[in-house]
Order: sequence, then C-alpha cells, then structure tokens
Amino acid sequence: MKPTGTDPRILSLAAEVAKSPEQNVPVILLKLKEIINNTPLGSSELKKIKQDIYCYDLIQYCLLVLSQDCSRIQGGWTTISQLTQILSHCCVGLEPGEDAEEFYNELLPSAAENFLVLGRRLQTCFINAAKGEEKDELLHSFQIVTDSLFWLLGGHVQLIHNVLQSDHFLHLLQTDNVQIGSTVMTLLQSILQINSGDLLRIEGKTLHSILDEVVFKLLSTPSPVIRSTATKLLLLMTESHQEILILLRLSACYKGLRSLLNKYEPGTEFSQELEQLIALLTPTVYQEVEEQKLHQAACLIQAYWKGFQTRKRLKKLPSAVITLQRSFRSKRTKMLLKINKQKEEEHRRLQLQLQRQRAMRLSRELRLRMLEIVHP
Repeated sequence: MKPTGTDPRILSLAAEVAKSPEQNVPVILLKLKEIINNTPLGSSELKKIKQDIYCYDLIQYCLLVLSQDCSRIQGGWTTISQLTQILSHCCVGLEPGEDAEEFYNELLPSAAENFLVLGRRLQTCFINAAKGEEKDELLHSFQIVTDSLFWLLGGHVQLIHNVLQSDHFLHLLQTDNVQIGSTVMTLLQSILQINSGDLLRIEGKTLHSILDEVVFKLLSTPSPVIRSTATKLLLLMTESHQEILILLRLSACYKGLRSLLNKYEPGTEFSQELEQLIALLTPTVYQEVEEQKLHQAACLIQAYWKGFQTRKRLKKLPSAVITLQRSFRSKRTKMLLKINKQKEEEHRRLQLQLQRQRAMRLSRELRLRMLEIVHP
C-alpha cells in the first residue's frame, strides 16, 4: 500500500526510474543522496522520506544495482559506492510498518551480504589494478563501502552476527594487502566496539579463523599500521571476553604467543597497547593454576558427558536390535505371504485355463459325434 502525502521528489524519481532504461537507473538513483542530505538529520520529515523511498521500492532498486556488473554502470565503482551510502542511510532509521518482517529478515541481511560481496569485488580489482590513480580510486570506493556497512551495522546491530559469520568477511580479513587489510581490521574493531558479544555467538571454527588471522597479522606483517590495529583488536577481544583470553593462554594453537610478543622492541607507536596485551597474556601463578583447574574441569565434564552419551546409546542398542529384527521378520513374513498368495493365484489361473481347454475339447468331440450321426 502506497503512503499518502508522498514527497513529490520521491514520486518524480520513482516515475523516472520506472520509465528509464536499465542502464540509466543507477545514475538516477544517485539523486536520492541530494534529497536525503538536504533534509535535517533526525527530523520527522527525513523518516517520512525514507518510508516513501522504501514503499516505492527504490531501496530494492539500489540492491539490484549493487549486484550488477560494474563495467555496465555509468560511473563505475564511484556510482556503486555512492549507492551503498544511500542504501545504508535509507535503511537506518527506517520504520517499515506492515512490511517489517520482510525488511528485517530479508532486505537487511541481503544488503549486508551485498556490501561484503562488493568489498570482495573491489578488493580483487584493487589488487589487479596497475595504475596508481586507479588504485587510489578503488581504495576510496572500498572505504566508502566499508563505511556504509559500518553505518548499517550501527543502526541494525542484529546484522553483526551475520557479518562476522560470513565467509566473505573472512576472505576480506585474510588479504595480504596492507591498505585493504588495515581498512577491514579497523572495520572489525569498530564492529566489536558496538557489540562484541556477537563474537562468541558465531561458530567456533569461524571465531578461531578470525583469531588466527589477527594473530598472524600481528606477528608476521611488517606494516606498523596493521600490527597496531591487530594489537588493539586482540586487546579489545581479550578485555571483553574471558573465554578468548583463556583460549589465547592455554590453546596449543597460540603456544609461544607471549614470548613472540616480548621480542618486539619497546618504543613503537603501539607499545602501550602491546604491553597491556602481554600483561593480559601473562597470568599470575594463582591465575594460571585456576585456569588450569577450569580447563581440567571442562575436560572432565566433557569426558563424563561423552561417556554418558555412549552408555545411553549402548543401553538402547539391544532394544534397537530387537526392534530391527522384529521389523525384518515382519517384513519377511509379509513378503513370503505375498509370494505364496501370488503362487496360489497363478495356480488357480492355470487350473481354470486347463478346465476351459478340457471343456472346449469335450464340446468339439461332442459336435463331431453329432455330425457323424447326422451324416453317416
């Protein structure tokens, strides 16, 4: 249902989009930016404009454009990156009304996923670009896309779990390029500052992959910017979640991390954060004993639970075998009965056929005798 009192600019823009050829739609949609920027931030007028934009499917048009081939769009990556800004600003603060379920469950996750896919495409283009100017333009577009994603996540924190769980985000994080890597790690740091609780709600494999990548960048990257961001990230993770701190201390994957960090020369730009991280990773004797006890207790609980589950399965095994045997015997009996029934029916059919043949033979013999009597 279209809203009443729609802004004439939105009506005009929607009509223009509907009538224009597909290749002209992205440039037309850029006019939304001017409309949004000229409206006071946080005003009821801006909320109404966002509702109008959503009701006339202009947000959906933006999403469709983001999935198109960049080479076919006028303005290329510049146009696409600006559309991500428009899309994120339209989605934040929007009250969808009757279509709330579709908006929150379909459109928003799709928008976040599209931003990540765009980021990967830009990353590939940036790495393959030869000219410096082209690289600068692509990097700028990439930063706009990540900023738009952060703006979207800031307005809809429930999407943070989707982003952290996404393979596209992990691939972006695993880049070897310093500029892209720095941007993505800064994005991750900003996301965790909004809501770090989602970090523990993602799958364990994904969490370990993120931790592995951050630790790898801290230890192996020569760039001080990357190392500084990685240090701040690890510090944020360990300070926010005791589970991650214990994991970094006790897990065999990160054995020797503290000693490697101690090798960094003091006086670096991030030496203060590094010292804090080393201090966190260096437990006191009491803490170490307590953590070992917790670790052993967790292992013991897991062992008891696995033993209980195994005994439970073994206990159910005889009854399961009996049930299986009973089912097999019942099925076999039914099959035998069916086969016997088919044999009996076949036997009856043959007997009936023989009786008919005998009757026909007797009938013919009788007619022959009658003919012999009539014509001696």
